Amino acid sequence: MRATARDWAGLAALVLPTLLLSMDVTVLFLALPVLGAELGADTTAQLWIMDAYGFLIAGFLVTMGTLGDRIGRRRLLLAGAAAFAVLSALAAWSTGPGMLIALRALLGVAGATIMPATLSLIRHLFADDRQRRLAVALWTAGTMGGMALGPAVGGLLLDRFWWGAVFLMAVPVMVLVLAAAPLLPEHRDPAPGRIDLLSVALSLAAILPLVFAVKETARHGPGLWAAAALLAGAASGVLFVRRQSRLDDPLVDLRLLRLPAFAPALVTVLAASMTMGAFSLLLAQYLQLVKGLTPGRAGAWLVPIALVSIVAMLATPRVAARIGDRAATVTALAIAAAGFVLLAQVSADRPAAAAVAAAAVVGLGMSPLLVLVNNLVVGVAPRERSASAAALAETCLEAGAALGVAVLGSLAAFVYRARMADGPAAARDGLAAAVAGGPSAELLEAARAAFVSGLAVVAYVSAGIALLLALFTVRTTRTAGSSRTIRHRKENAHV
Repeated sequence: MRATARDWAGLAALVLPTLLLSMDVTVLFLALPVLGAELGADTTAQLWIMDAYGFLIAGFLVTMGTLGDRIGRRRLLLAGAAAFAVLSALAAWSTGPGMLIALRALLGVAGATIMPATLSLIRHLFADDRQRRLAVALWTAGTMGGMALGPAVGGLLLDRFWWGAVFLMAVPVMVLVLAAAPLLPEHRDPAPGRIDLLSVALSLAAILPLVFAVKETARHGPGLWAAAALLAGAASGVLFVRRQSRLDDPLVDLRLLRLPAFAPALVTVLAASMTMGAFSLLLAQYLQLVKGLTPGRAGAWLVPIALVSIVAMLATPRVAARIGDRAATVTALAIAAAGFVLLAQVSADRPAAAAVAAAAVVGLGMSPLLVLVNNLVVGVAPRERSASAAALAETCLEAGAALGVAVLGSLAAFVYRARMADGPAAARDGLAAAVAGGPSAELLEAARAAFVSGLAVVAYVSAGIALLLALFTVRTTRTAGSSRTIRHRKENAHV
C-alpha cells in the first residue's frame, strides 16, 4: 500500500523532533564561551555540559527502544516530547554549571525516548519499499542536518537573545509534536519480554568511566584514577556482553551482529560520527575565537556546510542504486578524507571561506554514510527486531559524536597545552580563556596558532580514520559477499 498525504504529514512529525534532538548535540558549540563566562564554568565543566547530553542519549537508546516495545512507541514518543519541553525550559534558566550539567543529562534521557520511536514508526507508516527508502533518507537528513545546523542556529540566537534561548527553542517544537499525535500510528510488540535493569546499569557503567578516563588522561596525563576508570569501564562492558548472551530477553540482541554487513556498518557509523562531532566543535571555535567572528556571523558561515550535507543525503539513495552501496560508501569516505586534509591546511591568516569550503567537502563525504547505514538497518533486520536494530544504529551515532568531542577534542586540547606550556596559566587552559583574559597581541597570536595546530592534528587523524574505514568497508563487504556466495552454492548443491 502506498502512503497517503496523512502518512507524509506523520513523517514530518517524526523528522521534526529528530532534527531538534540532533541540533541539541551541537547547538552549544558557539554558546560555550558566553555560557562559560556567565555561569562561571571552567573548561572541564564546559566539556561536561557538552558531553552529558550525548552520552546519556547513547546510554539509554537501547533501553528506551525496549520500553517502547512494551508500552507503545507513539506513547513513549509523546511522553519524551513532553519531558523534553519541560526540561529545556528549566535549562534555559540554569543558575550554575552543576545545574545545567544535570539538566543536560536529563535531556539526554528524554531524547533517548524519542529517537528509536521515530525510525521504528516509519516502518509502519510506509509499506512501499521505495517510499520507505525516501522516508528514511528524509529522516536521516533531519538527523545529520540538525547536527550541522546546530551551531548556525545557536549563533543566530546568541546574536539576538541570551544563551538560554538555545534551549527554549525546543519548547514550541515539542508542542507541535504533541499536537501531531493523531497522525501517528501506535505499535507495540505483543511479546516484548521484560527489561533487565542490571543490563541498563552495566551499559552505563561501561560508557561513563571510559569517558572519564579519556578526559583525565588528556587533561592531566596518565594517572591512577584514569587507569582505574578505564579498567572499570572495560570490566563492565565484558559483563554486559556476557549477560546479553545468557538472557532470554536481552537488552541488546547480539544475534543482530551476525546479520550480513550489520556489525561493520555499526563500526563505520561510530567512527565516522566521531570525526564529525569533533570537527564540528573545532570549526565553530575556529570561526569564533581565531577569526574573531560574532556567534551570528560564525553561524551564517556554517549554513552552506549544512545545505551541502542535506543535499548529499537526499541524493544518496539514487547514487547508491546506480553504483551500489559499497562503491557509494568507499567514494564518500575518500571524499571525506580529502576534506579533512584540506581542513588541516587552515591557519589564523587564511580567510574563513577556506575552512568552510574544506568542511563542506567533509560534509559531502560523511553525510551519506548514515543514509546507507539506516537503509541497511531497515532492510536487513527482521521486522520484529527493527526497533532493536534502529536503537543500535542510533546508539553508535550518538556515542560516536559524543566520543569525538571527548577523545578528539581532548587531543586538540592536549596539543594546544603542549604548544602553550610556557605561557601564563590562564592562556594554557584553552583559547577561550586566553581570549577572555585580554592578553597581549603577541600572546593572543601564539594562542591562536596553538589552537590551529591542534585542529590540524585532529584533521589529519580524522583523514586517517576515513581512509581506514574505506579499506575496512571494502574488506568486510567482500567477505560478506563471499560468504553469501558460498552459502548460495551449498544450497544449490543440496537441491
